[in-house]
Amino acid sequence: MELFPRAWSALQEAVRSLEAPQWVAPSGCAGWLVQDLVFHLIIGAQDILITLVTTTGAPATRDAVSYWQPGAPGDGTDAESAFIRRGAGAYSGPAALTHHFGDLAVSAGKAAAAADPTARVETRDQVLTVADYLTIYVVESTLHHLDLTLHLSGVDEPPPETLAATRGIVERVAGRPAPAADDREALLFATGRLPAPAGFEPVALG
Repeated sequence: MELFPRAWSALQEAVRSLEAPQWVAPSGCAGWLVQDLVFHLIIGAQDILITLVTTTGAPATRDAVSYWQPGAPGDGTDAESAFIRRGAGAYSGPAALTHHFGDLAVSAGKAAAAADPTARVETRDQVLTVADYLTIYVVESTLHHLDLTLHLSGVDEPPPETLAATRGIVERVAGRPAPAADDREALLFATGRLPAPAGFEPVALG
């Protein structure tokens, strides 16, 4: 709960700081430009708003680690990636994308701050506590912040504390240490955003 506002605010600031040419630079998500990634973040902000009001009395079925189903990194040719690219292209330009994400992200942040961390919510046919759900979004926010900045200069990286927390969860999901001492590099290698050292099999979190 404490790390979510830090990760979420840093991601919002990174999007606000983007300059016009950076929107059509490649992101860390295979097949996505930066503008495509920001459209994906809009969907994420909507997900936060919807999930936090979808409370339930059912027992939790997942936590912040068991929620993730590791798989092989994607190549950007799947149907969801095609939808993301079409959605991003439907906006009039970066200003419209920035405005839409900004409005939703601020609302999502307020909803998270007001939520009871012990309450349980439903998402993707699973039940989690609010605390675990927002921890999932620390991971989402941090990894996508890395995606945003991977090929750019002049845009701030994720906060050190959210990098460290995300690394801890990724390593628990993968069941092995990430192959680097630096948290940023460890996450990029471990999740396939950069080619991993020989003998290490990266995992995608999905």
